Amino acid sequence: MDFRYPIAASLIAILVILWIAGILKSKRTPTLFDEASEKVKRQLFVGLDSLRLQWKRRLALFGLFTLALAILGPQIGTRIKPVERKGVDLVFALDTSVSMDANDVKPSRIDKAKFEIARLIRGLKGDRVGIIVFAGSSHLYLPMTTDYEAAQLFLNEIDTQMIPTQGTSLSSALETGISAFTDESEKYKVLILVTDGEDHEGEAIEIARKAADTGMGIYTVGVGSLSGSLIPLSGEKTQEYKRDNKGKLITTVLNEQILKDIANAGKGQYFRFSNNSDTAEDIAFAIDHMEKRTVSTHEFSEYEDRYQIPAFLSLLFFFAGLILPTQAKTEHLDD
Repeated sequence: MDFRYPIAASLIAILVILWIAGILKSKRTPTLFDEASEKVKRQLFVGLDSLRLQWKRRLALFGLFTLALAILGPQIGTRIKPVERKGVDLVFALDTSVSMDANDVKPSRIDKAKFEIARLIRGLKGDRVGIIVFAGSSHLYLPMTTDYEAAQLFLNEIDTQMIPTQGTSLSSALETGISAFTDESEKYKVLILVTDGEDHEGEAIEIARKAADTGMGIYTVGVGSLSGSLIPLSGEKTQEYKRDNKGKLITTVLNEQILKDIANAGKGQYFRFSNNSDTAEDIAFAIDHMEKRTVSTHEFSEYEDRYQIPAFLSLLFFFAGLILPTQAKTEHLDD
């Protein structure tokens, strides 16, 4: 046996102490009624049944006691309660091309993307998550898992030097992302493409459309500014920037249009990571409101609440005390 609200016992104890103190005080301090003569008392209580008056007080006490017990919330016995865990499968496809080193989004595009993805992963509840990394080619970096701590560790190790084939192949990222889903059902699956959108191929929109036809959702997230930025050379002690074959500085610009087109074709939404926006919350909101499936079901035992019994008895005692007559029975003598 247990109690749901044991703290209520202290309040009940205080009330009992005050009640006992009141009784003791009344016994020590004689009242006008105590000093009245027996004749006066009989005249005041003429027609009243003293035994019924005692039972009326007892019923009131029983009612208070059972009410106090109900307030404590007694719990007796246990029951098995099934709990379902619902979620969707999420795959983040993160662009690791060198253009993601641009710092038009602080501290850099790649670091901003990793930070916001980490925020999203921390907020997941029951969803499975996987990670794709891509540049000129794409690779499954983290298979589907519900181990969010492991996902955070894998995410922290991502940089723009991990794929030697440079460029940005959105179509390759989409194909690898789609194949990362292990369940045969295409529903409850979302691919989130995080990139600056500098695609060097043109098949991504068609791939997104085919994926959407099967029930999968394709969401895109742009990282960068519309005005563009130079690309710092990694490992350089001095501030050097990437140049083309002719020695001309390369400017990388966020290509929002292609990302919007992919999101529309994939029946998803387009978002953008920038310095001032809180896009992660918007993406989390969209994930929370997706149709979710039952990922797993488990059972646990919990105490059964039994406050109803003392509450019913309390009501019964109070009601009995109210309807119990206090008048003594009178005998009528025939003439």
